[in-house]
Amino acid sequence: MKKILTGTLALFAAITTFAHGEHEEKKKNSNPYLGTYSVFLENNRNEAFRLFQGDDAARDTSWKFGGVVGVNFNQVAFVNWAAGGENSMSYTALGSVFARYEKGKSLWVNSLDLAYGQSKIGRGSLRKTDDRIELNSKYGYKLSDKWYASALLNFRTQFDKGFNIPNDSVIISDFMAPAYLTFGIGIDYVHNEHFSVMMSPLTAKLTFVSNQTLANAGQFGMEPAILDSAGNVFTKGENIRYELGAALNAVYTNKFYKDNIYFTSRLGLFTNYLDRPENIDVNAEAMLTFKVNKFLNVSIAALLIYDHDITIREVVDIDDPTQDKFGPRTQFKEVLSVGFSYTIK
Repeated sequence: MKKILTGTLALFAAITTFAHGEHEEKKKNSNPYLGTYSVFLENNRNEAFRLFQGDDAARDTSWKFGGVVGVNFNQVAFVNWAAGGENSMSYTALGSVFARYEKGKSLWVNSLDLAYGQSKIGRGSLRKTDDRIELNSKYGYKLSDKWYASALLNFRTQFDKGFNIPNDSVIISDFMAPAYLTFGIGIDYVHNEHFSVMMSPLTAKLTFVSNQTLANAGQFGMEPAILDSAGNVFTKGENIRYELGAALNAVYTNKFYKDNIYFTSRLGLFTNYLDRPENIDVNAEAMLTFKVNKFLNVSIAALLIYDHDITIREVVDIDDPTQDKFGPRTQFKEVLSVGFSYTIK
């Protein structure tokens, strides 16, 4: 599996490095049916800086490439300010690129989404505000007008450590802790350029936890460490968990009102045949963007996650940690943003 992941990453890097083809037509730029459309949760993220190919009639037009990269920075400083306030600084760096191949009955779409952000308020330390690595590769072979036989590879993790804020000494995540590698084969129904649903009755999901402290604690569904009578680790916790099940992935995206309103959404469901198949993992995201003018956009984004294998700490009494509750919870994130943007084509 490690060789498959390494090969896919190397192939994707080669594709994006040597991208110099022709401009995509407007409709092909918006085709969602075999791609991955991620919800961007920071100001200016969806339109910050767009890269497209130059015209070159001699090149193979089977390949199409594009992407968006950007950096957002905010800073506030106070000196003898009567109204009060704290100095603050924050930044977010992001990148999203895709490579799409279409020829004959074959359609292969790859996407890579990266994001990392930090903020600092007053004399506090820098804290992570966003952290994402997601790679998608999807191949489809056309069976009929609306049906494809498809295979999907998805990899997700983060760059840096995450902490149990306000306690910034307790690590709750790290690079490759967790990391998820999912591979599924199935049938893809493509209704039109705006909507598609892929049903994968055979899907393998691997969860990695490289941080041994988290693995020993049994986080993210791992088998925890076995301790001796003195509390010392006798057998380390497992670092890899394997699941076999079924998945469903749906994508809808569209533009309205002279392309000034853009909506995109994605739903992912997974059930494990081998362990409690009644518990369905949910990953749903949506974003609505309003383009006010050439330089200004307003967007609202939401992300909902439920994974029965992820343990969430619920604080009942901040002064009495013994009252804390632990268990699976519905995770939700919402961001309303107003930002300046400029598109380069």
